[in-house]
Amino acid sequence: MKRHHSPPGLEEKIGQMLLAGFRGYEISESHPIARDLAEHNLGGVILYDQEMADATRTGRNIKSRRQVKALVASLQRRARTPLLVAIDQEGGQVNRLKPAYGFAETISHEELGTINRPEQTFAQAERTARTLLDLGINLNLAPVVDLNAGLENPIIAGKGRSFSSDPGLVARHALEFARAHRRHGIMTCAKHFPGHGSARGDTHLGAVDVTGYWTEQELIPFQRLIQAELCDVIMTAHVFNARLDPDRPATLSRRVLGGLLRGRLGFEGVILSDDMEMKAIADGYSLEEAVRHGIQAGLDVLCFGNNMKFDPDIGAKAAGIIRGLVERGEISEARIDESFRRVQRLKHKYKLI
Repeated sequence: MKRHHSPPGLEEKIGQMLLAGFRGYEISESHPIARDLAEHNLGGVILYDQEMADATRTGRNIKSRRQVKALVASLQRRARTPLLVAIDQEGGQVNRLKPAYGFAETISHEELGTINRPEQTFAQAERTARTLLDLGINLNLAPVVDLNAGLENPIIAGKGRSFSSDPGLVARHALEFARAHRRHGIMTCAKHFPGHGSARGDTHLGAVDVTGYWTEQELIPFQRLIQAELCDVIMTAHVFNARLDPDRPATLSRRVLGGLLRGRLGFEGVILSDDMEMKAIADGYSLEEAVRHGIQAGLDVLCFGNNMKFDPDIGAKAAGIIRGLVERGEISEARIDESFRRVQRLKHKYKLI
């Protein structure tokens, strides 16, 4: 595996804090993502099967098993540091590897929770993990550990993404999901902290306030996964909860990420943002403000799915913003080092470096 032969510089460390989406079934030397890998030491990429930013375009990164495998191998060959290659392969409606592309049918979290046989959840997750392993994809942005706490929730309940309204049952199934992936060397990401299940709106579309609905029970599945040491990565929610932070949504909140997740729950792994281009963030903050608040709050990796709107230069822009924040003293290099070390520990744990 590739290793740094000299201590990484600031630019290399910043790059490891970025996970970006891109267009294309294959990449050439001149492709923007190839440039980001070469010039900015990008830490990770995220794959999608559908184009959301432009309805006139069909396809994104996935059209067949062979093609995806070749794409991932090509990305890793070009990477200066082995990549986190991420995908949302929850099962059910949130499923990038669809039968239309030659992959097996999957079962949603909601269906698995209704069946309520943890061994079946393990078996389903193991099939998913084997598929990801074969493709070279090493990070599944799942399980969803949000409670099914609001039937009016369009993005969790509405898409069958929660195992249950019972936090104990959610935790049991999430643990099996994570164990199955770990057996095959695939990282998992519990989402969306501190809980998106009680929301009455979709953070893709705008600000979502859960102040009147969220309960402490929504923390239980995260807590159980952390205690079981089966939590590689936690993804933040862009929800606003005035009881946790009267000023900022969870993704940008030091109280939520530093105080609650790191402090109270004792999480020491990688904190990953939900897509920073979702409107719950992008409508209220400039790109620079969002990046600054997010890193100050405690994000280790910032996700730019590049699929809400498309910008081939998003990786370079984000890296430039972070470098500028450090140069101006708004973020210390020691803070960058913290996140860099967490990302490298995770990659080392899974034998990427």
